[in-house]
Amino acid sequence: MTEQTFGPYSPWRRAGDFVIISGQLGVAPGTSGFVGESAAEQLRQALQNAKAVLAEGGATPDQVVKGTLFLVSMDDFAACNEVWIEFFNAPRPTRSAVAVAQLPLNARAEVELWAYAPQA
Repeated sequence: MTEQTFGPYSPWRRAGDFVIISGQLGVAPGTSGFVGESAAEQLRQALQNAKAVLAEGGATPDQVVKGTLFLVSMDDFAACNEVWIEFFNAPRPTRSAVAVAQLPLNARAEVELWAYAPQA
């Protein structure tokens, strides 16, 4: 299981046919250092981190049905939309975007995902 957590929670859990992953930050794997300073750069890495966590739960990005994007500034919304488009194939998952006052480790962006991944 992923060892890179920053709190007392599981990186992912399966609930029936769903794999739900905890919020992912744009930190370089194995570190607590961010990849880039912008929200878009951090989101790009957060989505790569999410892909690895999804795989642990037996899911892929193409199975993601719902995402929540947390941003410290809605000024980053458009740039993060571009990253979202790069990462997810159509049909893209449903998504909410929420402005927050602060994120863990002073991140600029965080993403949480739900995947529908029926077990065989």
